[in-house]
Amino acid sequence: MKYNELKVEKNTRPNRKGRGISAGQGKTAGRGTKGQKSRAGHNKMPAGFMGGQRAIMQAIPKLKGFKSFHPKAEVVYTDRLNELKGKVDNLILAEKGLISNPYNKVKIITRGELTAKIELETQFASKTAVEAIKKAGGSFKKVAVLKKPATKKEAK
Repeated sequence: MKYNELKVEKNTRPNRKGRGISAGQGKTAGRGTKGQKSRAGHNKMPAGFMGGQRAIMQAIPKLKGFKSFHPKAEVVYTDRLNELKGKVDNLILAEKGLISNPYNKVKIITRGELTAKIELETQFASKTAVEAIKKAGGSFKKVAVLKKPATKKEAK
């Protein structure tokens, strides 16, 4: 082993700034002289702040409209429920291909005629859809959206 190949941990003692000229980082403490960045609190500027001139977010034109972050409920029509029997929830609707994902919101809307007797457990249903389900001898229960199972990354 050679001297230059030794692995020695660096002494990482914090540098005490502003403790007198002889301390090495005294007087201006490495901030230079005068100006905004030499003052206390200069690192608490809001994002996009450009030194007192108009910020970039104020300068650029804004796009029209609004994009919601909340996903819309997937729609299932009552005439598509005729092929189902018994208890029907998001998992069964996803298995049959009526919705893309069992962890999304689902809304039942009236279209056509419902003849199957089903116990429906979804997030939303229109008033006429609930009436159609009850008329066919079934029931509707409002339930919360299913939680996605935790993956290995999220579990850590």
